[in-house]
Amino acid sequence: MRPRRTIPLARPDIGPRELELVTQVLESDVLALGEFAARFELGMAAIADRREAVACSSGTAGLHLAVRALGIGDGDEVLTTPFSFVASANCLLYERAIPKFVDIEEETLGVDPDLLEAAAGSRTRAILPVHVFGRPCRIEEILTLAQRRGWPVIEDACEALGSTVAGRPTGSFGDIAVFAFYPNKQITTGEGGMVVTDDPGLAEIMRSLRNQGRGVGGDWLQHIRLGFNYRLDELSAALGVAQLDRLREIRDGRSRVVAAYEDALGSCERLRLPRHGPTEQVDWFVYVIRLQVGIDRDRVISRMAALGVPNSSVLRAAPPTNRLYRSAFGFAPGDFPVTERVAASTLALPFSSRLSDDDVGYVADMLIQSIDDISGG
Repeated sequence: MRPRRTIPLARPDIGPRELELVTQVLESDVLALGEFAARFELGMAAIADRREAVACSSGTAGLHLAVRALGIGDGDEVLTTPFSFVASANCLLYERAIPKFVDIEEETLGVDPDLLEAAAGSRTRAILPVHVFGRPCRIEEILTLAQRRGWPVIEDACEALGSTVAGRPTGSFGDIAVFAFYPNKQITTGEGGMVVTDDPGLAEIMRSLRNQGRGVGGDWLQHIRLGFNYRLDELSAALGVAQLDRLREIRDGRSRVVAAYEDALGSCERLRLPRHGPTEQVDWFVYVIRLQVGIDRDRVISRMAALGVPNSSVLRAAPPTNRLYRSAFGFAPGDFPVTERVAASTLALPFSSRLSDDDVGYVADMLIQSIDDISGG
């Protein structure tokens, strides 16, 4: 029996480079609308292979900017996934648009492209797919349908920085794509987001919207449209620049942890480990396993927590479980069978570039022990 230890679910990877650049900001007296935000935008545009990037205060803010910039509004329907953090649907409600949820597919956990057209109606205006946990959805098929129907695509890549499909980076597919940098993401700015596009006109609108509706280069007290305070401050942007400087190092650390989990858990038949498709490379946002049918996931969570291993159930199915959406739209259990089945089996294990191989081994041992304890061996 290993000695009990406590392992955090996630940890940001902050080092001397981050401290150096943040200190530069503090010594400059320029805490907003300075050079670091512009540098961060250039770096993210290059990673996503896009012409334009607009830094903002969060991934949620970025999604809202995208919805507003595309003119999606009152009564418009947007096809999207029920298996996502609630922000990807909330950004539609902000503009009184209607999220039209379409069930996911078992393999990628993204919205099922084969179900999209049948779910569309006369008010359908766009598609908002999500790359879940970093694994790309079938974005190429989604894009083909959207182009045929004349619908813009808002690509939610908030969890998928660094992943690719046939060598093409996530975030490069949609008319607008959005990244997020919360502390448990692939890179972090504390809070922060980035919107990317190839359309200079859309980028100009979003730059105005994030800055209280001011015109680009205009008078500070002149507002040409209703906007928001969605700017990214210089301290956060400096963190982002430093994280991009260290991106290879951080990615290598995360890849090492994935490989360690594979070695420790790959032979356990009661688990389904995360995998990437044949044309994909995945930079995982979180390391989410799925438990075999019949294993009581909530009891596994409780047992592991008692052993010093926090984990998350990843109950991400907003319509079946979220009170707001069930009240507003009348959703009921059974409406999204694949989503509900997957959501009932998922378990996020501790994951970060700073997790040691020994800690991975402890997590794996406690997971298997917990399953054995509640299953009677």
